[in-house]
Amino acid sequence: MGELIYKDLTGKIIGALFEVYNNLGSGLLEKHYQRALAEEFKRREIKFIEQYPVDLNYKGKDIGKYFLDFLIEDAIVLEIKRTVHFSVSNIEQTLNYLKALNLKLGLLVYFGKDQVKFKRIVNILQ
Repeated sequence: MGELIYKDLTGKIIGALFEVYNNLGSGLLEKHYQRALAEEFKRREIKFIEQYPVDLNYKGKDIGKYFLDFLIEDAIVLEIKRTVHFSVSNIEQTLNYLKALNLKLGLLVYFGKDQVKFKRIVNILQ
């Protein structure tokens, strides 16, 4: 097994996730966790952009936009989900974001009843 992609930055992000969870607990809306994470990222001096727009193109023609929850340090996509289990569509959505931005790593996050759950999504085509 190889080295984790963006190990140090991912560790900082995960630390921020747990800090938010320890202070807010579970059961809130995604937007509340997103706002709290933005504050925690600022506190930890982690560079990010919220609701980052990504153009969707078909053969050079603009056909819409995606909006990421967070683009962190121009390297990692972070998506917050309310579902208890990460679905195939959650994984595919994050992978599509990675491909559109030509990035390697995405994190899916869920603030659960008893824990923070996260899943690393790797764009192997990058």
